[in-house]
Amino acid sequence: MKKLIAFTTLLISTFSWSQQEISIDIGDALVMKSLDISYEYYISDQSSVGVSALFNFEGKTSDFRYNEESMFTPFFRHYFTKNRTWNYFGEVFFGINNGENTIEVSGVQQIENYTDGALGISIGSKYVSNGGFTVSVLAGIGRNMFTDTAPVVVPRVGLNIGYNF
Repeated sequence: MKKLIAFTTLLISTFSWSQQEISIDIGDALVMKSLDISYEYYISDQSSVGVSALFNFEGKTSDFRYNEESMFTPFFRHYFTKNRTWNYFGEVFFGINNGENTIEVSGVQQIENYTDGALGISIGSKYVSNGGFTVSVLAGIGRNMFTDTAPVVVPRVGLNIGYNF
């Protein structure tokens, strides 16, 4: 029982001192009818890990949409300065994505479902207000690595608003 109490106290104190952030990509929501939600956990003043989940609600016949129907993206970010208000970062990500792609087989166009993993990099900037409100912008590119049916390039772009707690 004492070990359980000690472990619980340690866990609660770790999360109470740590910084975490939840954000939503407002650009994707307004422009392309997709939902991209992110969670970020700060390891130190200059490093964080996180995960992003993208769900595409845009119709398949739309001229401007992501190829991916959904994408689950774990990432690691390194912030280049210790300035808490304005900061620039570099990011390495691995996007697990799925969707449909049109491929040519023996001269015939076919629609194939795919699931693939894309390794990529991004750069961005983030503003954090004193109250915890955040605005960030990022752009990056990844490459699908495991199947021939998936599109080669996977974009990672965003205009995120969130809350840092």
